[in-house]
Amino acid sequence: MKDTSKVTRREAVAMAGAATAAAVVAKKYITEGPFIRKVKAANDQVQYAIIGTGGRGQYHIKHFNKLDSGRCVALCDTFDVNLQAALKASKDKPVGIKDYRELLSRKDIDAVIISTPLFTHFPITRDALLAGKHVFCEKSMVFKPEEVHGLRKLAEEHPKQVVQCGLQRRYSKFYQTAKQMVEKGTIGQVTHAYAQWNRNPGWTMKPDKDLKVQKERNWRLYRETSGGLVAELASHQIDVCDWMFNATPEFVVGVGDLTWRKDGRDVYDNAQLIFKYPKNQKLMYSTISTNKHLTLFNGGRTEFGEVIMGTEGTIEITVGTDDEPAVGLWFYEPGPKLTAAEMKKQVAAVAGATMASTGRGSRALPILFDKDTLSGKESFIEKEMKFARRWLYSKGVMVPEEDRNPCTVQLDHFLECCRTGKKPLADVEIGLADSSMVILANLALDEGRRVYFNEMDKMGKKA
Repeated sequence: MKDTSKVTRREAVAMAGAATAAAVVAKKYITEGPFIRKVKAANDQVQYAIIGTGGRGQYHIKHFNKLDSGRCVALCDTFDVNLQAALKASKDKPVGIKDYRELLSRKDIDAVIISTPLFTHFPITRDALLAGKHVFCEKSMVFKPEEVHGLRKLAEEHPKQVVQCGLQRRYSKFYQTAKQMVEKGTIGQVTHAYAQWNRNPGWTMKPDKDLKVQKERNWRLYRETSGGLVAELASHQIDVCDWMFNATPEFVVGVGDLTWRKDGRDVYDNAQLIFKYPKNQKLMYSTISTNKHLTLFNGGRTEFGEVIMGTEGTIEITVGTDDEPAVGLWFYEPGPKLTAAEMKKQVAAVAGATMASTGRGSRALPILFDKDTLSGKESFIEKEMKFARRWLYSKGVMVPEEDRNPCTVQLDHFLECCRTGKKPLADVEIGLADSSMVILANLALDEGRRVYFNEMDKMGKKA
């Protein structure tokens, strides 16, 4: 007989997976009967089109292919190589169109997904709303201050049309759970956040003899078409901090320049920003292109992640990719809780010392979803499975994983909002707040001053 006292990591994972699957199947059969596939009626599907079929557009197609709540009717791009690749990738056999205005004139299209270069977001979104379409627009939603005001006005004039921004972290179970922890006070009073998105080398110039073609192919590297690192990377993480702090910043300061990537670009290749929020909370942000190390998650990931810091604990979190799961960890804050008087006394006691003990850190604990928390209403099998999974998490054999990629979830939710009129989690106001922060943060980098967010109220408006 096999010795079961020494279970390997692979065997533990296999046993947990098999047991979980068996429990799910048993419960489903008992409560719902034999499994029968439910197919959505064709007239319940949202007919959508994608404008912009480069890397991001084709990524959306990959995730739309997993959904049956919508059907891709048309794809649009001025670059034929991208368009043909996208047409081949879609399961729905859409038609290819070169001019987005022709696409918007079609009556069989309910909604559009805009994944074109940043400087084109507003004019296409504007035309789509005027054509009566629902809109999902990638971040940043707009490029210039006048577009912030223009899109807000348009959205108000078309209240029955959905306008959603591509900020997928708001659709992640990890981030939603982290937000619940913040709201419940699990990590105490949240005072600071740190975020980074570092790359090495990051974007690289693809040269072309024709400067016009070069600028089109490398649009992220030119100020006339791009918001640089802040727009393309920081925007996601600034939005996370707004969400966790439940506020928008008062002002931003920063330092950035073009130092290391001398290839013809004119956007910065590194930036460090500090955002100050109304309750004195602060976000410290870094994005560089010379090193991608990340001092989070026990060194298991690189490039990007966020840290939410409270008086009683810390959350480390990052979104997943198609190849890597999302990670959510939390740490309790070691040491006894001190009153203000006790804190003052402790500080005074060590003020003259050359070194004070920092104390021992706490062990990382996984962020648990509802499926792993005990409610007291579980059946015997459900309770045992929760205990088993939590034990495996504690040993590092398994980690909690989202059942769906947030990119898939946000697209599915967009289609649902189109059908029902429901408000998106990342609605137009959230998208515009994020775009405003990008514009003003870049201004702080350029002008080397404290830029207040209420400056946007007057920027871009005619006198």
